[in-house]
Amino acid sequence: MDAPEVSRLGLLLAAIEARAAAAADGPWRAMMEGRDHSSGSSCIATATGGMEFDGASDADIEFMAAARDDVPYLLSELRRLAGLVEGR
Repeated sequence: MDAPEVSRLGLLLAAIEARAAAAADGPWRAMMEGRDHSSGSSCIATATGGMEFDGASDADIEFMAAARDDVPYLLSELRRLAGLVEGR
């Protein structure tokens, strides 16, 4: 990667990290109507409350709930691999 690409990657990762840091703290748990409870709607439960999504499929809700842990993990792995490539 040349310097401009590295700089763009760093800016992109920083923006993603800022969005992840601004989101509600984890863990997030997908709560599916019929699987995890019998009334209400499917939602994401967080430490501070819940999030409902009109029109979201169960797969969408599972994905969003998992992203709370997946995104920070993937960011750290990208930074680790970038450090290896750059020889740090």
